Amino acid sequence: MRILHAVTLHSPTHAFGGPVRVALNLSQGLRARGHEARLLALGDGFDGPLPTEVEGVPARLHRARRLLPLGFSGITSPGLLAGAGRTVRDYDIVHVHLARDLVTLPVALAALRAGKPLVLQTHGMVDPSDRLLAKVLDALAVRRVLRGASGVLYLTEHERKGLEAVAPASPGHPLRLVRLVNGVPAQEPPATPVGAPRILYAARLQARKRPQDFVAAVPEILRHRPDAEFVVAGPDEGELAPVQALIGRLGLGERVHCPGSLSAGEMLAELRHAHVYVLPSVDEPFPMSVLEALAAGTPAVVTRSNGLARDIAEAGAGRVVDGAAGLAGAVLELLDPAAGAEASAAARKLAAEAFSMDAVLDTLLGVYERCYAGTQA
Repeated sequence: MRILHAVTLHSPTHAFGGPVRVALNLSQGLRARGHEARLLALGDGFDGPLPTEVEGVPARLHRARRLLPLGFSGITSPGLLAGAGRTVRDYDIVHVHLARDLVTLPVALAALRAGKPLVLQTHGMVDPSDRLLAKVLDALAVRRVLRGASGVLYLTEHERKGLEAVAPASPGHPLRLVRLVNGVPAQEPPATPVGAPRILYAARLQARKRPQDFVAAVPEILRHRPDAEFVVAGPDEGELAPVQALIGRLGLGERVHCPGSLSAGEMLAELRHAHVYVLPSVDEPFPMSVLEALAAGTPAVVTRSNGLARDIAEAGAGRVVDGAAGLAGAVLELLDPAAGAEASAAARKLAAEAFSMDAVLDTLLGVYERCYAGTQA
């Protein structure tokens, strides 16, 4: 089966975050099972020619052009737009990681026009919104592609309800909703972290992910574990300067390191070296960074509104806190050797049993087969 995975942007800094990671994981898994999977996206931040493959996945990247000052929604490529209709015709399934932007929406519309089976996965990026641009895009295109898709994948009940609110079912146009969790490839058994305790934040530096809450918890942790080290890694989306300013005000310059964006290999190395992974973000649907931490055997500390909070709490794979005030205590609990070892084993078990790539691919291929058969009927 030939499958096109379309996502908004791929860059060396991994600025677009989880959707690209999911698209790559799925494409790698599909290729390992003998299918032909390819990535379609904008490319930005590369020196020289754009790469033709990403982590072993063939890629068709188009140079990003910024048309409007609207973040990811304002970038596109004339070449991608002009060739979308021709591109989708080469594939049996067009799998679009949908956002309200000028990349994934045009590709989804092109797939509908070409009569290709269209599978949409929104990663929580398409939800009810009062913003004018969102309302315009919903009226012009989002409802059409959601209702016309052969399958719409959602992560959580919250996301499902949001999609149904954006595109209420109409006679003859029901949303074909299927739950698909994110999966994470199995990792080698972790070595027990050695040396000084190392606590890691590795996600985009944006306000919703609360990196300042992570830094604010450092003094209390140091009060009990004065040898601890801290890492704040990830592409800057407006919070790097405030984070660095807070580090300076608290006198933590020698304890908190900000290495910037991490490659996939660097992320894995950091996770295997870390004693605890912390993601203080709120209303996080299904964070890939937390799944990667669990697979590496690194206990995670998350807030209660995180989509993985219930799984982590029930499995004992880390700690769930109500807000910033609980971060330091949760980290200190997991730095206890016995508690940390127990949570590490539970994290690997949870990742392997509940979020394995094999189980995700089995479900996804079933969706693909039904969608393909439906267009051939």
